[in-house]
Amino acid sequence: MPSFKIDVSTAVVFVATPPTPKLVSKQTGEIAMDRETGAPLATVGLLISDEGEGNLYQVTVPSTGVPENLNPGTPVTVIGLKARDWENTFNGQTRHGISFRAVAITAGA
Repeated sequence: MPSFKIDVSTAVVFVATPPTPKLVSKQTGEIAMDRETGAPLATVGLLISDEGEGNLYQVTVPSTGVPENLNPGTPVTVIGLKARDWENTFNGQTRHGISFRAVAITAGA
């Protein structure tokens, strides 16, 4: 599926929730890996505010692109943010949504 670049150049971005490992399965605890680099993936909650509107996004980032000590409230810069729509069927139920992925997050705005 195609992905779409998101321009956050005029946005203010803060960490809402600290990075946590992205799991393939909660039951096994297996951590998802980046297909291109082989790095473990992390999920970071980001509050992105632009043009008077703020939204919370769960963004997946290779752990190599996440600095240590990203705490809630830390201003950050997001590099290479993209959105991709997804759909899957599990046990006869179809679910869909939008996933967000970034190349890296750097501390400081």
